[in-house]
Amino acid sequence: MTLEELETRIPHGKIRTRFAPSPTGYMHVGNLRTALYTWLIARHGGGTFILRIEDTDQNRLVEGAADVIYRTLKECGLNHDEGPDVGGPVGPYVQSERRELYGLYANVLLDKGAAYRCFCEKCASEEDSGEFDREDDPCRNLSRAESDAKAAAGEPYVIRQKIPREGSTTFHDVSFGDITVDNAEMDDQVLLKRDGLPTYNFANVVDDHLMGITHVVRGSEYLASAPKYNLLYEAFGWEIPAYVHCSPVMRDAQHKMSKRNGDPSYEDLIAQGYLTQAVLNYVALLGWSPRGELAEKEFFTLEELSDAFDIAGISKSPAIFDMDKLTYFNAAYLRGMTPDAFVSVAEPYIRQAVKNPAIDAAQIAALLQARCEKLTDIPEKVDFFDALPEYDIALFTNKKSKTNPDVSKIMLEAAIPALESIADWTFESVHDALFPLAAALGVKNATLLWPVRIAVSGKAVTPGGAVEICHILGKAETLRRLRAGLAKLS
Repeated sequence: MTLEELETRIPHGKIRTRFAPSPTGYMHVGNLRTALYTWLIARHGGGTFILRIEDTDQNRLVEGAADVIYRTLKECGLNHDEGPDVGGPVGPYVQSERRELYGLYANVLLDKGAAYRCFCEKCASEEDSGEFDREDDPCRNLSRAESDAKAAAGEPYVIRQKIPREGSTTFHDVSFGDITVDNAEMDDQVLLKRDGLPTYNFANVVDDHLMGITHVVRGSEYLASAPKYNLLYEAFGWEIPAYVHCSPVMRDAQHKMSKRNGDPSYEDLIAQGYLTQAVLNYVALLGWSPRGELAEKEFFTLEELSDAFDIAGISKSPAIFDMDKLTYFNAAYLRGMTPDAFVSVAEPYIRQAVKNPAIDAAQIAALLQARCEKLTDIPEKVDFFDALPEYDIALFTNKKSKTNPDVSKIMLEAAIPALESIADWTFESVHDALFPLAAALGVKNATLLWPVRIAVSGKAVTPGGAVEICHILGKAETLRRLRAGLAKLS
């Protein structure tokens, strides 16, 4: 395809954003936030959201990582309009499949004098980082004829951007405003490596132009590279997109979140019992604040976020990722679910601990919903339904309920025959057997119900009280556990 044909394919006239991850293993929280903000800018403006896979750094590729990207976007509802799996008018959408066109555009820069071939022996890390003193690079001053001759003779080379020695470059960012950098402070970064593959810094400029990208969202660590991007756009004579640099997501005031430090990825958070909706809602507020009448609002659906999202609300201050705050969001989402929806997400966790199919998981879920902060909390809370744990008779002592082992023994001796007499075991029948019994014994309800609950659960803290637990366990198992409790006390 010729340069003219590539240029004529570029869509114009509406917002176009892209999420361009490298398939390097997992979706960290900062990546997810970038994807979310990029999607929200497109959806808020009635534009197009593009997925582009940036795989030019072949040394960092991880098998299966692209699948993680697709799965995460799908689970989060961040549907893309164009991408490797759905196609589109400006594909391919995988950088390694666009290899040939980067060379075409690198040659344009050579012709314009905005780049040069460098034949110097440098290690790969130097080539990738551009860490060298341009004053010591003799290739910068080679004539075009000399450069062409060396290349024709088969000498290996990289192509470097030729940064002006004098003056300065200014770029504008939505959050940070105008930033000016002296050209003397910038290095002649590598654009095309010896293997013919582009560096990230070159490929993303070329691809953003050819895909008609109007807004570029990325981390603030790329602020230092933005002037070099601007010089590339200016050398080509291309329109510069709106830059939206987002400050980092921090583990604390000093440290960025990092997988190396054990900080969770999106998949880790889901495995830790958090809901996708809660993660997305919380991540949206890590560096963005709603404005106007929504300024105090915390909870947003994805649709509400797309309506409310305004790039002017993005902060340039780093955001600290607070697991307690995420847990607060998650608990609210769990409690806000319909009972059927909660059963659906809770049942796999209930069944990790409660293997007995005779015990109704939906009934257990009804006890949990108002008391659950994370789904992974569930197995530990409900394991007693499957098997009565070993417990100490000290649990029968409770000052508030006015119980001790002696009192509890009396209570269980009364409760067992009352429950034995029930013909139709329902919540109501259990309730109606125990509550009048407390009155007949001349004690408060808690004085009877505390020892009953301890005997049937073996735990000081349970989701649900004595009546709910007895109902779910069924008559035979309830009476078996009560008799075992009485035996402990005798």
